[in-house]
Amino acid sequence: MAPVDDVVAWGESLDQLLECKTGQLVFEEFLRTEYSEENLFFWLACEVYRKTTSQTEITTAAKRIYTEFVQVDAPRQINIDCETRESIRENLSQPWPNCFDRAQRLIYGLMENDCYPRFLKSEMYQALLEQAEQQ
Repeated sequence: MAPVDDVVAWGESLDQLLECKTGQLVFEEFLRTEYSEENLFFWLACEVYRKTTSQTEITTAAKRIYTEFVQVDAPRQINIDCETRESIRENLSQPWPNCFDRAQRLIYGLMENDCYPRFLKSEMYQALLEQAEQQ
């Protein structure tokens, strides 16, 4: 069970939810019920990618993220526009730390405006909030 402060903070902003490991897991579980957990996985992969410093690791990670989330028919394809998808594809030959930033912002916006409000109203979150408040 997450501490009451954490559970309450998750309701304040998507950032607060994503900053907490337990919050990420609970949100992932919720997204799985909506068949949209790829958004969170992509966002998290981009967070790790941005902190990567070795050029070899950047290249490897960029290709993995592209193959898993960005390319058309990717196993966990995210919902981004063709222009963003194409821009990422073009940058794969020489990826840099923020080549996924635009796509990550789009996915964050999608989660913040679409999934997150539903998460806050979900039975899952409401039950956690109720449990936390009873402690």
